[in-house]
Amino acid sequence: MAAAKGPVAIGSSIPNSIAAEGPKVVVSEENGEMADIQDKEVSMEGLCSISTYDQWTPLSVSGQLPKPRYKHGAAVVQQKMYVFGGNHNGRYLGDIQVLDFKTLSWSKLEAKSQAEPSESAGAVPFSACAGHSVIQWGNKILCLAGHTREPAESLSVKEFDPQTCTWSTLRTYGRSPSSRGGQSVTLVGDTLVVFGGEGHGRSLLNDLHILDLETMTWDEFETTGTPPSPRSEHAAACFAERYLLILGGGSHSTCFSDLHLLDTQTMEWSRPKQQGVTPEPRAGHAGVTIGEYWFITGGGNSRKGVSDTLVLNMSTYEWSVLTDLEARAPPTSEGSSLVMYTINGENFLVSFGGYSGRYSNQAYALKASLKPSVPSEQINEAESNGFAPISVAENSSRKVIFEIEELKDVKPGNRADNSKTLGQVATDEQNQIEDRLNHERLQSLCLKQELADVENRNAKLTEELHLVRDQLSIEQTRASKLENEISEIQERLQKMDTLEKEFESLRSELDSTVSEEEASSGNQTHRSRGFWRWNG
Repeated sequence: MAAAKGPVAIGSSIPNSIAAEGPKVVVSEENGEMADIQDKEVSMEGLCSISTYDQWTPLSVSGQLPKPRYKHGAAVVQQKMYVFGGNHNGRYLGDIQVLDFKTLSWSKLEAKSQAEPSESAGAVPFSACAGHSVIQWGNKILCLAGHTREPAESLSVKEFDPQTCTWSTLRTYGRSPSSRGGQSVTLVGDTLVVFGGEGHGRSLLNDLHILDLETMTWDEFETTGTPPSPRSEHAAACFAERYLLILGGGSHSTCFSDLHLLDTQTMEWSRPKQQGVTPEPRAGHAGVTIGEYWFITGGGNSRKGVSDTLVLNMSTYEWSVLTDLEARAPPTSEGSSLVMYTINGENFLVSFGGYSGRYSNQAYALKASLKPSVPSEQINEAESNGFAPISVAENSSRKVIFEIEELKDVKPGNRADNSKTLGQVATDEQNQIEDRLNHERLQSLCLKQELADVENRNAKLTEELHLVRDQLSIEQTRASKLENEISEIQERLQKMDTLEKEFESLRSELDSTVSEEEASSGNQTHRSRGFWRWNG
């Protein structure tokens, strides 16, 4: 896929591109050679005043602080962090707050809607929402999805221009995804990959949609392998402009710690084998990438908030703990935003807001000691000056070119043979390396598929076991109820037997009394008749 148009830093979803600000590369007008020109005056204000690596530091800011919030979105454009919306005490927010990284001062923007030439544009608020995703795209910011007071049927894409401070709704083609919140939106080349979230009626989703930013066309792709289970409030990242990683998230009953990998070329899901520390289950966490490193902070589960800041080497899938904080410190909060900003060759993580028993409006920064294999400032400087970035593979291939150039000093009679021999050797080595690489990839795919099948069977068996346990518990409850009912019926039967005996006794006494009365009445009648006959 094509390279991203500019640096990216977001709050709820995590692209792989990196915001960078460093020395510029220019071409000298005198001799046409490349020359590095750096600003000699290095400002020690703002984030540059942080000297300690890998420790969260509260930022001393000025200006009117934003309202405390969580589940907002944040993006960095031209040395400023833009914060959009969020949730405070169950109320959706519709404001736009800006933190200037140079002065560390807060300000509030009044946005306008982009109007037609015949219309007038007045100041309008950002649509109040939470659980949305914001993406930097060039010098503009895209906003997708989110929970609102009046949910729409389909997901909309809006664009904010910081230079003109205007909003506009972008027209898209194809079948748009259903509206949702708590999804991940990841920039992969010139596309946005939308995964999961919570839709209408709190239904959890695990569908995958891709928006081509060149044609603004939506596509829903069929994938192979075992996808992540339906979830929301997870984190996502892109590695090597090809692989989409999904970490954690939650359902209505549990939180996850699983890591899933999607190859966007083959559209196959797999579960990579992880190394190092084991991440705790978490949802509502935030993440951002610096080269091959994926930083994860915040989030929580049903038992506690997660206090550690983790880093994953996406090339080896090895986890490590970068730092740890008190359980209720803001960078450990649920629903905080996390962006990355580079200045003077140093990478800073900036966390804002979140919820950890109370809503936060504090900003924290961490100066990262880990450096990517290809420095971010080199990539962005080359792109900004019209030069394509040089990859590791290109560097290795250029060694062959440099060796061929050295043959210019060889005698003409031997130059052709040496060039042919060197080229043949390079071709043979390249073919051997490619064959071994393809073989290793095939084995890796087979192992990943087998592992995914085993984990899928294990998950099904675990689910069946839970179902059997639930059914057994239900049957035990029913058996207990039946035993109680039988006991009550037996008591009633005993009472009925007693009553029946009493009834029989009374009946016998009654029959005896009736018999005696009938006998007495018969004697009296007999005597009476004799008396009247006697009188007659």
